Amino acid sequence: MEDYLNPAVVRQAIRSGFWRRPTAGLAPDYAQANLVVLPQRLAFDFMLFCQRNPKPCPLLDVTDVGSPNPQLLAPAADLRTDIPRYRVYREGRLDGEVDDLLGLWRPDLVAFLLGCSFTFEAALLANGIPVRHIEEGVNVPMFVTSVACLPAGIFHGPLVVTMRPIPEDRVVRAVQVTSRFPGVHGAPVHIGDPARLGIRDLAKPDYGDAVTVREGEVPVFWACGVTPQAVALEAKPELLISHAPGHMFVSDLKSETLAVL
Repeated sequence: MEDYLNPAVVRQAIRSGFWRRPTAGLAPDYAQANLVVLPQRLAFDFMLFCQRNPKPCPLLDVTDVGSPNPQLLAPAADLRTDIPRYRVYREGRLDGEVDDLLGLWRPDLVAFLLGCSFTFEAALLANGIPVRHIEEGVNVPMFVTSVACLPAGIFHGPLVVTMRPIPEDRVVRAVQVTSRFPGVHGAPVHIGDPARLGIRDLAKPDYGDAVTVREGEVPVFWACGVTPQAVALEAKPELLISHAPGHMFVSDLKSETLAVL
């Protein structure tokens, strides 16, 4: 992990096929992002969906039509190769996972990069707040909730959240720390009882891996950029390409530039 403090080094390791694992903890000083790729004819509807649902879909960058290069986050990067694993959805079903998009990219595609909560994890750690999935070397647990997003055009569906167990005496500080990062989901959307979100079992996440919740810890839930993938299953766009959950785009943007005072 010590070799992967620089985002360009991380992206090269991914591009070469050396790194195919989740990206939590990589280049901790830099923002990570979720990916959504859509045909141009659906791009406005999705941008409107992001505007109406800024907690799960905080928009950081949008590419020019047909371009795989995110000009604001890392202009030298290539979104076709620089994410460890991609998912392809067609007509509301998961069509499979791929290691790159070189054979799938089309001149009518538009890529959206959405803020990711991995970005604020370095700030949590710096404040003495544990991040359990990093400790246990697994992917962050993600859950589809019973909370509906605000629809826009064809896009509608449920909110997805990440969960991190936080010691009771550190919950307030965790809220304070993450509230400084509205561009990467910001403050939690829920603290405590998972059933209030329609989550039945913390040991059975819909995406990612289960983590240990210790005595004296509270489950804390943040909005998640996997939400568009759950939306794709309901809205059934002809094509939606995303990152595989937990396998993010590591940008050149310093995390602190997204923080507010």
